[in-house]
Amino acid sequence: MKTIQKTAIALAASGLLSGLATQSAIAADAPEVSPVTANVTVTNDYRYRGITQSNYQPAIQGGFDYAHESGLYIGNWNSSINWVGNANANTVNAPIEMDFYGGFKKELIAPGFASDFGVLQYYYPSKGSYSATVNANTTELYAAQNFTFGPLTGFVKVNYALTTIFGTPNSAGSVYPDLTVNYDTGFWGISANGHVGYQYVAGQPNTSGPLGQPYNNISYTDWKLGLTKDFGGGLALSASYVATNANPNYWNTFTGTGNAANSSAGRGGAVVALTKTF
Repeated sequence: MKTIQKTAIALAASGLLSGLATQSAIAADAPEVSPVTANVTVTNDYRYRGITQSNYQPAIQGGFDYAHESGLYIGNWNSSINWVGNANANTVNAPIEMDFYGGFKKELIAPGFASDFGVLQYYYPSKGSYSATVNANTTELYAAQNFTFGPLTGFVKVNYALTTIFGTPNSAGSVYPDLTVNYDTGFWGISANGHVGYQYVAGQPNTSGPLGQPYNNISYTDWKLGLTKDFGGGLALSASYVATNANPNYWNTFTGTGNAANSSAGRGGAVVALTKTF
C-alpha cells in the first residue's frame, strides 16, 4: 500500500529530478531524463494509512515507474508484510504486497500544479485458500491535485474502493481522503513533512469482527509528522512519528497463539526509512 511509505520515495525522486534539471541548465548536452525510474527502501516499520503492515518489524520495499511525456504512466511497487493471515486459522499467508497502478498525470492548471488520476490494484500472492472475510486483494480509483507554493509542496488526494478493502467484508465504496505537505527548510537538504488522512470504511453498521466483537466504528484518522534528508543522487533518509485513532478491536496484529491479537496495529510510533531512487 503505497501512499505513506512512498512519501520518502517521492521526495527522493523530486530531489533527483531537480538536480538533473539544474545540470541541464548548465550543460546543454546533458543526457535526457529516462522515462523509467526505480526505487528501493529499507524501513523499520511499514505503515500504510497509519496501520502497521509488518507487525512493527523491518520491511524491504521496491518498485519501478514508467512515465510517458503525454502524462500517461504505469508502475509497480512491492513490500514485505506480516499481517495477511489469522493465527487461529492458518488458512492463508501472504508474505508480500504487490501494488500495480496506472494513470494520467499532467500540469493542467499551471506549472507546479499537476493533476493525477488513476487506478490502483493491491495484490497479495498467497499460500492457502481465502475465506470470504480475509481476501485482502483490493482495487481503488484515485484522484489527486499536487500544488507548489515556493518551498511548500504537497497534494490532496481521494481514493475510492471499487471492491472490499483489505479483507473487510461489505466495505466496497470505502473512501480515503488525505492531505500531504512538504516544506523545504533550505537547510542541509532537510524537508519537513506532514500528513493527515481519514479512512472511511463503508458497510459496517451491522457486522461483527473476526473474534465476534462489534466493529461498526472502524473508520479512523491517521497522521504523520517528520523530516526528510536529501543526500543527493536519489538517496534520502526520512524519520517520522506516525499515529492513528484506529479501533484496536479490529485493527490489530494477529500474530499471537490461538485467538490472541498481540496489540493495536495503529498505535503511535517512529518510522525511519532509507530510500534510493534510480
